[in-house]
Amino acid sequence: MTQFNSMSKGLLIFISGPSGVGKSTVCRRLAVELPAEFAVSATTRQGKPQDQWGKKYIFVDEPQFRSLVEAGEFLEYAVVFGNLYGTLKQPVRDALNEGRTVLLEIDVQGAMQVHEIFPDAMGVFILPPGEQDLLDRLRARGRDDENTILQRFTEAQQEIRTARAGRAYDFFVVNATVDQAVAEIKAAMAEFLGRREKQS
Repeated sequence: MTQFNSMSKGLLIFISGPSGVGKSTVCRRLAVELPAEFAVSATTRQGKPQDQWGKKYIFVDEPQFRSLVEAGEFLEYAVVFGNLYGTLKQPVRDALNEGRTVLLEIDVQGAMQVHEIFPDAMGVFILPPGEQDLLDRLRARGRDDENTILQRFTEAQQEIRTARAGRAYDFFVVNATVDQAVAEIKAAMAEFLGRREKQS
């Protein structure tokens, strides 16, 4: 697998966390405050009204997605709840070469792929204050029936275990409030860049 070294240029920050933990809200705030831009993703899922804020999506059908995979256009891709998602490689490279900060909101599977390709990227995993809190948040969203909520909750528990066991993440941040989580990630970024500068 080819590695890309973005040392002394831009910074790629990949952020993961279980469904309902509030990672999209945290990422949107970070994009404004850092500032940073979202990596462009292709997906086979249908568009949603909230897609106009935050992450950048290109909506494609499955044959188009498979063609992009075959052409090697993805930094990472995965199946999430029956839909295909992939981060397009070239826009990330272009932004980093121009010294920009890029945010990538992905699952653990994708994060491990990105960590291999961009070893000097910064990985953040967002945790809920507790399991009951996460279950409450999933129910409060009002998007899913109880069976789907319990499925997401079980998958979230596994995702947290996998993230803790792996080496992809540099920081684990508990999202008690968005303000606190954003402040912690910004402080972690300063620490991470300081360490990276010493290594260069």
